[in-house]
Amino acid sequence: MNKALFLSVFKAYELGSVSDATITELGEGLIHQTFLLNTSQGAYVLQAFNREVFQFPERISSNLSLLAEYRDSHPFQYDLPLPLKSAEGKNMIEWEGKLYRLFDFVQGTTIQEIESKEQAFAAGEAYGFFASWAKDVDLSLYQETIQNFHRLDLRYERFLEVASSKQNLDEEERYILMFYINQKPLVEAYKSWTSNLPLRLTHNDTKINNLIFSENAQNVKALIDLDTLMPGFLLYDLGDLIRTVACSVSETSVNWPAIHLNIDVYEELLKGYWSGIQIIATSAEKESLLLAGEIMTCIMGLRFFTDHLMGNVYYKVKYPEQNLHRAKNQMVFLRDQQAKRKILEEIGNKVFV
Repeated sequence: MNKALFLSVFKAYELGSVSDATITELGEGLIHQTFLLNTSQGAYVLQAFNREVFQFPERISSNLSLLAEYRDSHPFQYDLPLPLKSAEGKNMIEWEGKLYRLFDFVQGTTIQEIESKEQAFAAGEAYGFFASWAKDVDLSLYQETIQNFHRLDLRYERFLEVASSKQNLDEEERYILMFYINQKPLVEAYKSWTSNLPLRLTHNDTKINNLIFSENAQNVKALIDLDTLMPGFLLYDLGDLIRTVACSVSETSVNWPAIHLNIDVYEELLKGYWSGIQIIATSAEKESLLLAGEIMTCIMGLRFFTDHLMGNVYYKVKYPEQNLHRAKNQMVFLRDQQAKRKILEEIGNKVFV
């Protein structure tokens, strides 16, 4: 790290002497560059803020300041590390045109893939408890940090708009195109459901590595990476958990026959999430959860395929067809979920008691 930046951080946050401090790169995040800063005053996480992905840093700053105030008056059962205030009272500092933030370091374990059903339950419950805990926030004060982030209907419209101008698609592209065009009934179901659902404060990026587990990786200690925090629907958080945790492989896998919904993991995620939200969930919210995985999988498939058609302008790729393959991956996973709707409904009937 640049020595001048190192000194600027210590000065801005009044961290004392730099003589015995150390800094090392931390984590495997794809959005923000993150470092572990060990000082005489304690351990901190220093994060370089990615303005390319998050174009409204002031909205994030406002949302997280509001959440910090709420946390101060409403104790939460998990750690919720939020940006620390600088000596000037700001939760971001600027250095050479870039933004940086400092967080308290939470000792624990982060995992990239679950190793047990118990971890799936714990993850679902933690995100569910977060929604229940935040039930009394004033949602009118919270802003969208990424506009229309999980709006399936608008993602579908954008996909149709881009696809309409593309010609000379190969056979595989045409097949994937028609699959997503034929998801209109799911889009209409989404529009119908969300017209009757209350807005909640949702995390909106509920991957397993956005949780810090205990040292033995059995219990959740903290929820992190709250930059996508904003008003949304409960199905968003459960759906992204299903998409990223209950799929048999990662979204970058091209082993098409191996892609399927892990029923046992799905059931534990649903049990855990329901355990966390059942004290606040309306009957409509409960029923909407059964399509949560499909909705979030479809959104990502549409986004990947649209980006492929546009020439890979949003998602970074390691080879030209990667976004096409990501879209195919999500297509296969979505198709498997839809084939198992009856099974998932039966699981829901057992869980929702």
